[in-house]
Amino acid sequence: MLEIKNLTKRFGDFEAVKDISLCVPDGAFLVLLGPSGCGKSTLLRVLAGLEHASEGQIIFDDQIVSDGQKNWSVDPAKRNSGLVFQSYALWPHMSVRGNVEWPLKVMNMPAAERKTRTDEVLNLLDIHALADRYPNEISGGQQQRVAIARTIAPKPGVLLFDEPLSNLDAKLRVEMRTELMRLHRTTGATTVYVTHDQIEAMTMATHVAVINEGRVQQFGAPSDLIDHPETAFVATFVGTPPNNIIPVTKSDEGYALAGHQMPVEPPSDDCLAMYRAETLKLVNTKSSRSLPMELVEVSAIAGRTMVTGLSDTLRLTAIVDRAENIRIGDTIQFELPKAPQCWFAHSGERIG
Repeated sequence: MLEIKNLTKRFGDFEAVKDISLCVPDGAFLVLLGPSGCGKSTLLRVLAGLEHASEGQIIFDDQIVSDGQKNWSVDPAKRNSGLVFQSYALWPHMSVRGNVEWPLKVMNMPAAERKTRTDEVLNLLDIHALADRYPNEISGGQQQRVAIARTIAPKPGVLLFDEPLSNLDAKLRVEMRTELMRLHRTTGATTVYVTHDQIEAMTMATHVAVINEGRVQQFGAPSDLIDHPETAFVATFVGTPPNNIIPVTKSDEGYALAGHQMPVEPPSDDCLAMYRAETLKLVNTKSSRSLPMELVEVSAIAGRTMVTGLSDTLRLTAIVDRAENIRIGDTIQFELPKAPQCWFAHSGERIG
């Protein structure tokens, strides 16, 4: 349904999106995941037609809608796509019904059909009771539902969401995630969703593209990103808590992890070792596989305890059953397993 070929977007000399290629099947829920400023919203705006590609092509349902080499792009209104903005962007002088009905009027849909379709999406989003109210008379969560209803009313083939839940409180975000997944199942529309929240990504997506500095670091199912991270960035950005990355260097006695001698066998003399939080242990005394750290955080997570230590710039997190008799500021010992889960080159690529 959606194909991106070697897409690049420049602003002057700055490349916000760098040679991205993706192929998304019909009915997929694709999440563009990455930190602020990584290029994910720019990519979404190019998909929507609000920005023109500098290079590459975008294809919706086997139809080219943008060609950067030819400096050609289909008008946003003719792409069979709908965009939900982060700010909702509702017409303040129109009622809820008027906002939802407006794109159908633009399509010149007959009045009877407009009313039927408007009632249908108002009921689908459970906002029919708000039909005669105006945006300033309803809550933020209700405004978001109106914005979504307005977008799906014309039945677009591709739905685009630009961090739509970031303005909502934590409880409402969880509820709206459920509603969006239900909506996706109901409409069957191919969906592209931008967020920096990896919990949203792991919860909602069928496919995830992790983006950093304008490039796709990894593309695949959420479970693939967790189980088989392809770069050190993915390993530390995806997962709750994220994986631990420790630099390994060659020393006179063998190899050192974060400056401490360790009995490890890395694939190269200068690389990064990845340890999952659940494989680290807290021990009372120093051992050949332990690292001393300052305790900086202790928190409960799913019936267990998450413990975080800091040493210079290195931050390690362990998931343990109990963490008794320790206080913030104490020096604690994190014991590493005999071997890491995987290795990365210092440039970030996975080794082996």
